[in-house]
Amino acid sequence: MKRTDLLTLTPQALASLANRGLVKRATKDVEAGKAPVPSTDPDGTVRGDFGDGVAASLPTGAGLEGASCTCAATGMCRHIITLVLAYQRHETETAPETAADPAPGAARDADRREPETAETAGPGSQWSPGAFEDEELARLFGRHAITGARRTFRAGYAARIHRPTADDPVATVELPTCTVRFLVPGELGYVDTDAAAASRGQMITLAVWAFRAADEAGLTDREVRLDVGGAATVTSSGLEPALEVVDELLLDGAMNTGRLPANTLRAAARDLTAADLHWPAAALEDLAAQIVAYHDRDARYAPERFAELVAELHARHRAALHPAGSPRSQILGTDERASTPLRHVRLTGVGCRVGGTDRERTVSICLAQADSGIVLVLRRAVQVAEEEIVTGHDLASRRVAGAALRSLAAAVVVSQTASRSAGRVIKLGGGRLGGSLVTPLDPATAWSDLPEPLLVRDLAALDRAMTALPPRLIRSRVAAELVRVIEVDAVRELRYDPAAQRLEAVIADRAGATAVVSATHSPHAPGALDALAEALKDDPHHVSGSVGRVGGALVIDPLAVATPRAVVLPDLAPGDGDAALASGGRTDPPPLTAALEGAVAASAEVAHRGLRHVTDGVRGRVAEAADALRRVGLARAAGSLTALHAALSAGDPGRMITAWVDAHIRLLTTLERA
Repeated sequence: MKRTDLLTLTPQALASLANRGLVKRATKDVEAGKAPVPSTDPDGTVRGDFGDGVAASLPTGAGLEGASCTCAATGMCRHIITLVLAYQRHETETAPETAADPAPGAARDADRREPETAETAGPGSQWSPGAFEDEELARLFGRHAITGARRTFRAGYAARIHRPTADDPVATVELPTCTVRFLVPGELGYVDTDAAAASRGQMITLAVWAFRAADEAGLTDREVRLDVGGAATVTSSGLEPALEVVDELLLDGAMNTGRLPANTLRAAARDLTAADLHWPAAALEDLAAQIVAYHDRDARYAPERFAELVAELHARHRAALHPAGSPRSQILGTDERASTPLRHVRLTGVGCRVGGTDRERTVSICLAQADSGIVLVLRRAVQVAEEEIVTGHDLASRRVAGAALRSLAAAVVVSQTASRSAGRVIKLGGGRLGGSLVTPLDPATAWSDLPEPLLVRDLAALDRAMTALPPRLIRSRVAAELVRVIEVDAVRELRYDPAAQRLEAVIADRAGATAVVSATHSPHAPGALDALAEALKDDPHHVSGSVGRVGGALVIDPLAVATPRAVVLPDLAPGDGDAALASGGRTDPPPLTAALEGAVAASAEVAHRGLRHVTDGVRGRVAEAADALRRVGLARAAGSLTALHAALSAGDPGRMITAWVDAHIRLLTTLERA
């Protein structure tokens, strides 16, 4: 009996189920001839005698957790991993040359799965974890895990599934607080998850049910987002009371209202949080902060941001009620604050961002989790005394759980004490890293081993993926959602706009596709632009940052740059920003982008002043913006502004609100897609 489950296990899969150190040591033992000659019992159990009193066995249907060894190790040991590798080598060396064995991962347990046909055969490319029955799950994980999963199912939860393909046969489910990976097709004994042991069975069960729900709904795309369980029909978004407050604010505008609406907005945000509507609650908090900033004459207030937040709340309300829209959990952020401890996590620092206010500085360290293909954020906040000057460089030596911020932002971190929220914020438990390892990245090879989509080698493919995303107004408000590492073949242009205090560079991939690295001066990191400019001149091979689309082009807000000599963290760099940067002059946007940006500004001015208080001059700006949109061929966007102009002239509050929301959502979405 051939053990196709063992033959399917790759070194990466073994490292997920054990750890990299054990796999490396076992590999060396096999290559040095120190591995036993495996034997197979009639029932398929694989055994190996190491000759020093140690013997290991791998029974069928139990995965590596069901393996046993007579050594003194209390958990997974090198003997078990060595036996797996020895079995793989033995089968490869003894297989007849004419044998037509199935590709690794293609076979299934015939007692539980239908056989593959010639049309569907492949390395796990056609199977679905949704085929596992609940009885199998209960037998392996216990009734307690199933009961807990059913409670979550009744409340409803979000899932993002990645179906297996010939190139990537691992079926994956990203749940709100952890990731589940089915490493071997048709086998529940080889499932990897970063959830802690206490919740492992429940999370695997939820992942199986997510695949099952997608299968039953006929959602067969490579990647699928969906809501699982919960209410069958939705008649309310839950935002209606909050929108009444927002609409009154829109009628009066930030300019003609006092501070009181900020308190009312925060109270509404607390109500939404209690109802697990976390994304709109966060938007309400941001809107309240804009009101306070305006009345404090704080530079953080911007009419465009104020208007965008009002439009976002209406967009989420509309999308949540749309029967064919994005998953409700993605729009409203249900279960966002849930937290799951991670049993064993390996993270790669891909840079950091320094921000904050006059009284607080924040450092957000981005940590890529290769196994799940996402980026988590570790945050550190530092209080600042009045008139105290604290820069990113001053914070670089501050410590989180025993490690300096500059170290964590450019290192491999392996931890047993982490926890992750649904918003992708990670915490490292304990006063120190608890025995976890922090290893600095090698500048010459930094980030080169990250998987797709974290590592981007094809900018054209990234641009297509960005275009396929839902509009930003209704996407999940998760930390570092679009942080990526871009492989750089060449830096074609480097320019500095002194008026905007913005440094830009055009980078290209191997195929010649381009993106713009764009960074603007921040008083919290005065040395950042100087450090970034030097790094971009130093033959960089990778740039990390948050990716967006502006004016039809990919734009990267950089977090770090890897050169052959260093991993540069601009926000933590020393300096006062007094280096001379080569001025490239101001670059005017394309006519279509300019027309859209002018229209957004005119619409934002309407919201800033308040729909009840719009002057003839502002109405004139709206009409002019509509004409500009028509001249560049954007007839629908122009029509929405014309409708707004008519509503403002009529003066009916309900009609004005609807027309403004329609126009601003269309303008923001069109600008994003332009």
